[in-house]
Amino acid sequence: MGRGRAKAKQTKVARQLKYTSHTIDYDRLREELGVDSRRDDLYPVTSSEQESEPAR
Repeated sequence: MGRGRAKAKQTKVARQLKYTSHTIDYDRLREELGVDSRRDDLYPVTSSEQESEPAR
C-alpha cells in the first residue's frame, strides 16, 4: 500500500522522457564525465596499444 503516489510520479517521468525531444550537449557531457579530449596529445598511443586495437 502507499505506492500510488510513487507510481504516478514514475508514470509522469516516463511520459516526459518518451514524448519530449532531447538535445544532447556533448561538451557538457564530456565535462561531467571527466573525458579529456587532449588525452591523445598528452599520452600518444604506443605500438602495443595499436596492435591490440581492431582496425577502423
